[in-house]
Parts: sequence; C-alpha cells; structure tokens
Amino acid sequence: MKGRWIFHKFGGSSLADADCFRRVAGILLDYTDERMGVVVSAMGGMTDALLRLVILAEQDCDDFIDELHGIGELYTETARSLVIGDSLVAVLDGWSQDAEDITDVLKAIARVKSAPARSRDVVAGYGEIWAARLLAAHLERLSPERGGTWFDARAILTVRQTELGPTVQWETSRSNFNAVVSEHFLGVAVFTGFIARDDDGLQTTLGRNGSDYSAAIFAALSGAAELTLWTNVDGIMSADPNRVPEARVIDQLTYSEAMELAYFGANVIHPQTLGPVIEHGIPVVVRNSFNLRHPGSRILARPETVDNIKGVTAIAGMALLNLEGAGMIGVPGTADRLFAALKNAGVSVTLISQASSEHSICIAVPQEVAQRAKQVVRDAFADELESGQIQSIELTDNLSIIAVVGDGMPGTPGIAARFFGTLGRAGINIRAIAQGSSERNISAVVDSVESTRALRAVHSGFYLSAKTISIGLIGPGTVGGTLLRQIEKQADRLITDFNLDLRVRAIARSKSMLLGERRIDLANWQQLLNDSADDLDFDVFEQWVNPEHLPHAVIIDCTADASVAARYAGWLERGIHIITPNKRACSGPIAAYKELQSKTALDRAYFLYETTVGAALPIISTLRDLIDTGDVIRSVQGIFSGTLAYLFNTYDGTTPFSEIVRQARDSGYTEPDPRDDLSGMDVARKLVILARELGHETEIGDFPVQDLVPEALRDGDIENFLDHLCDYDDDMKALYEDATAIGKKLRYVGRLDADGNISVGLEKTDADHPFSNINLTDNIVQFKTERYCDNPLYVQGPGAGPDVTAGGVFGELLRLSKFLSVGG
Repeated sequence: MKGRWIFHKFGGSSLADADCFRRVAGILLDYTDERMGVVVSAMGGMTDALLRLVILAEQDCDDFIDELHGIGELYTETARSLVIGDSLVAVLDGWSQDAEDITDVLKAIARVKSAPARSRDVVAGYGEIWAARLLAAHLERLSPERGGTWFDARAILTVRQTELGPTVQWETSRSNFNAVVSEHFLGVAVFTGFIARDDDGLQTTLGRNGSDYSAAIFAALSGAAELTLWTNVDGIMSADPNRVPEARVIDQLTYSEAMELAYFGANVIHPQTLGPVIEHGIPVVVRNSFNLRHPGSRILARPETVDNIKGVTAIAGMALLNLEGAGMIGVPGTADRLFAALKNAGVSVTLISQASSEHSICIAVPQEVAQRAKQVVRDAFADELESGQIQSIELTDNLSIIAVVGDGMPGTPGIAARFFGTLGRAGINIRAIAQGSSERNISAVVDSVESTRALRAVHSGFYLSAKTISIGLIGPGTVGGTLLRQIEKQADRLITDFNLDLRVRAIARSKSMLLGERRIDLANWQQLLNDSADDLDFDVFEQWVNPEHLPHAVIIDCTADASVAARYAGWLERGIHIITPNKRACSGPIAAYKELQSKTALDRAYFLYETTVGAALPIISTLRDLIDTGDVIRSVQGIFSGTLAYLFNTYDGTTPFSEIVRQARDSGYTEPDPRDDLSGMDVARKLVILARELGHETEIGDFPVQDLVPEALRDGDIENFLDHLCDYDDDMKALYEDATAIGKKLRYVGRLDADGNISVGLEKTDADHPFSNINLTDNIVQFKTERYCDNPLYVQGPGAGPDVTAGGVFGELLRLSKFLSVGG
C-alpha cells in the first residue's frame, strides 16, 4: 500500500534565483516520503513583471516585447545553471512556446487598449508554469528516480468565481486529480500554484497569494498527511517582528487561531488557505526555507497546549464610520439597511460595534473606500437625516484595529480587562471595541499613529507580563559592579524557576554609557563599557531603558550623585521604577522631596529606597510597619554607619586610625571619599530620611552633626586627605584612651525623637550596652515605641560592604518583580 501524500508549498521568495531552486530541491530530496507533492509560486518578482507587460500593452507601448525578452533572458540564465541536456532543451522550448502565446495575448490587448480580467489571468499564470517546469527538471537531474514530473493545475482544479471569491468545485476537481495523477505515482510531483480553470474550461486564478490556497486544495484532494508552507520567516509570530521586537514564534496553534491571525494581518498565511485542510484534519506546518534548524509553527485541530492568547496583530489603513440617532432606538431593520447599502457599493466592513441602546452603530472600513462608504450611508438614510431621526454620520480617518487572538480566551476571566487596561496604562485612546460571540478575538480601534505603541504594549502585557523587567544601572562602581555580578549569577535560575527575566539593557557612569540591543552581556560588561561606550546622554539612556515593547522599566542608581537623584521625579512620572541606595533624593531639600513623594503617589511607578538607611537591613520597612499598624514611635537611635562601626570596632589604639581608614576604603567599606562617612553627613542623611518617614520636614542643617574630618583636610582631593590624616592620629588616640579609662567604648551614634529632634556624633557607650557589642560592620537600630517601651525593638546586622549593599538592592529588585506580578 502506498504511503499518504506529503505536500509542500514554496513561494516566490524561496524561488528567487538558481541558488534558491537548489536549496528547495535539497530540502525536498532530504525527505524520504514515498509520495510528495510540491506546489510552487512564480519566481520572485515574476508575477509583477508579467502584469507589467499587460499594463504596457494596454498603453499600446511596444516595450512589452523587449521586457518579455528580458524575462526570457533571466529565465534562460537560471535554467542553464540548473538543467542540462535534453531537459534544458525541453524547458527552454516550453518557455519559447509560452512566450509566443503571451505575445499573441498582449498584441490583442494592445489593439483594444484594454485588458479583460481573463487576459490578465492568462498572462500572470505563466510564472507558476515556468517555475514548476524548471523545478521538476532540476529535481530529475539530481534524482532521476524521484524527480521530473510536474502537473498543470489547470488540468485539475476547477473553481467558480463567487462573491466570496473562487470556490472549489470539489467533485470535479477530485475526479480530475484521480485521472491526471496516477494512484501508483511515487516520487516528487510539482504542481503549479495560483492558476486553475473555471466551469467552462477557461483559465482563471485563485487571486494574489493564491498559491497557499492551491497547496491546501491539493493536500485535501490527495488526502495528504501533512502540508508544509515554506516561507522566509521561522513561523507564525505572536506579533509583527518589525514593529514588536519581542515577538516570538508560536509553536502550535489551532486552525481557528491561525485564520483569525491571518485575517488580522499576519501575512505569513492567507486567510483562505486553511479552509480545505480543516475538514480533513490535515496539519499545516509553517517553516523557513532559509533556516532549517527551526521547527516552525504547527497548525492543527488540537494543540498540545492551549494558551489564553496566541497573538497580537493589527490592521492598518482603517476608518471609522459612526451612524448615530435617537430615531434608531427600537426600530428594526436599521442595521440591515446600513449593510445592504454598503454591500451594493462594494464596501467591505471589517469591524462592527453597536451600543446596547441601539442609539449608534459604528463600523470600520478600509481607508481607501471610507469617503464612498460615508456618501452611500448618507444617501441610504437621507430621509432620516432630514427629519432628525438620525443626528449624524461621522467619519474618522487614519485608524488601526488592534486584536488579540486565542482559543483559550473563552471562559477565562480578566482577558478583556488586561487588554483594555494595558492600552489605558500606555495612554492610548480606544475609539471602538468589538468581540465575537466565540470570544476568540477582542479588537480595539486606535489612532494609526499610536498603533505600534499599542501593539507593543498589548504584546508585552500578555506575552511578557510582569515577568520581564528592563534595567538601567547608573554607577557601576563598587556596589553597582557587585550588583551586576549578583544578577549575572542568578539570572538563569530566576528565568528557569520563576520565569523572571531581568534584562540589564543600559549601564551608565559619569561620562559614558553602554547600551545593549536586547541585553548587555553581564559576563563581559566591563570590557564592553571600556571598548564600546557612548557619551552619556540621560535622555537616550531613559528611552533605551524604557522602550515601548517592554512592560516594565527600572533605573537603579548606585551613585551618591545629587544630579542623578534630581531626575527621579521625572522618571517616576513617566512610569519608570526607581531603586536606589543614593540618599540624596530622600534627604535633599524638602521641596524636592515633596515633589518626589507626589510623583510616587501617582501610582505610575514604584520608588524603593530601603537601602538608603541600612543597606540590606529592614530599617525603613520596620519603621513603616510600626507606623502603619498604629504603633507610636517615641525614639529611633543607633549606629547607622557600617563604615564608622567598622572603624571604631577595629580601632584599639595600636594601629593608627588613619591606616584603618585607608584599609576600610580599599575594602569597599567606605564611600569613594571616606570624608563622606567621617563627616557624619552619611548618618545625618539617614536620620533625615527616617525623620521624614515620621512626617517631619527636617532638613540637613537643622541639627548638630559632629564632623570627624579635621578642618584642615575637609577640602582638597581624596589622596591628599588620606596622606595627611595621619597628622591627627594622636587626637583620635586620646579620645580612645579617655573612653577606655572609664570602661566605655567609642561609638558614632545618631538619635531621633518623636518631635523630630536629631543629634549625630561620637559618644562613649557603656561596655555592656548593645551599641558596644556589635560585629565589624554592623548597624544596630533601636526602636522605642508605645508597644516596645520596656523592651525596645532592635534591628542589627551588617550595614556596609559592597556585597551587603548590592544584595539589598537586588532584594529590592526582586520585591519590585513581586509587586508587578500582583499588579500586572
């Protein structure tokens, strides 16, 4: 018993030149199926070239003879590189005979200066005949036992032209197929696409892009086991990749999903194609003839998995026609009159939306027929317009339809909410909506200028959801660089275990920036930044971090730069989340702080700054929890600087204080300029941040701060400071000895009371006090509250060091992803 047919279809892009023919032949001969059918389109550009001959003939321009000869020269050159001997003679003789027939048709057209549709069909159809004849001959040369056979579809397919387009006469076509193609055939049979004959035996076509339809028809006639449509893309995409960079190949989809996507502009497959294969349950595979490693998209009745949404697509060039009037309410036949008038005028309606009150009917039509549609409707309802029963017929131009498609949508709550919510968050105005009763498709009409942004927003909302975050990092120094290494180390696990895709797409330092097309290679970011960086431009940086096609963007500021902090409010207003250990924003001028809080209150973006006070310690969150749960804060005090904790834990009077400061800086325990820590301003800023959390409008300068930097060294460069700090080692040693003499220890303490009073300075603490018994870089914070009055609440742990601070920032990033997952 012979095996079932396996059908393939190759389009013009796959048959553009001799190399393409060789590639196609190689693909086919790699298959071992006993019976294969191959449907071919014309060579790339051939159909347009043939139709141009018709246009020239209509203009009575003799150039059509020269252009036909040019087509012949190109075809001959291609044939000579693929076929030899008698086969070549047969191919070229066949072309010469066809050229004579074409010339006769063109001369007839030139005489009357008009080309009937049938004449156009005859001329245009030769492209498929030439491609089929040439591919069959080339296959015979490569594999004489399998190749060499081609069939003219005009001898098999019979169609009847109707209002819905060409309709296959199945009984006649099946009888022809069985008569023309032997049931004992083995090998590779090449069939012409696009062309057919009508009931009178005259040539006709299946319309532009009809070769896909031809392939489906032949697959159905033969009872094929499978049909593969070979294209120049890897499969059916979740969106147009030219407009949505994050579009991906859909592995499997149903016939219905594929037809919906095709109707709404997915150009990979023609909407009619699937009709013939559905009844017979023939799977259709869409593959790339230029990328054989990719398995493509598989279309079948029951995919292995059913997703809520398979694709997001768009139809451009639409207009919206709105018919509105109180006289329409409760009046039967209004819609019938509307659509009958449009039908008689040859206007196709793409989308219909009607208010439940029947007060208005809104339809979307192609832009090129919009004015005609408006006039037709005005004529049809002229009496009602004159009497005032219909108030207006309005036309809105330059629109696009955005649609989401998926068989998993029916019965799944929240799909429409996410669709419309995503468009709303992107600031896109929806002019009309529609959903079929099957719930397989939801459509929205938007302004064409916003269609790409709408596509990207909706695609990210469904395909990427809250699990993909675009990251821009400013300040890849000690902390920032450590954070990048931590993200790199955990990236694969986060994707595998949590489907969390953290994409670092931009890194900026003081004068330069590195931008990654999809993401930056974190294993090599330093080299890339040194070799490929651009000049820093914060506007470009922001646009790169916050592109339209990604759902969420976050900027992580690991600097101590006030000018960077000054940009936070704008970023938040534009929907960019911020994570930072930079204390400048929350401790700067109160007016700027209030503006920052007002932007945060807009709920467009999150502002996470836990690490400004305690690195990875939950100082701010603990304070917020106490306040939010109704506790009353009486005081907050502690050692807020891991740097100063390290210095005074390490200092024992034997090693000079200046040497310990230098060691701390080299180990990353201090700010790049240690004076920022020794001045007490780091602690002061932390106390200001906490005071503002309590509702006080405290400013730097409102309270005393003990500066441990000798006055003579407060200006000048860092190295000069480190080199001359040793001149003051005796002063620090005297303070240490004084404390030791009375059994106490030196600790740099910050205090905040309920009234907002703050003090920051060096204190002598009892040896048994918790502040005196901490590890090297520990912060320790004591909360005295109404609940924790007799037994205060302490939070203690490392408060300095790049690993700890970077880990705290990383933790904030993971918390942000959770917030977005809940909200998205």
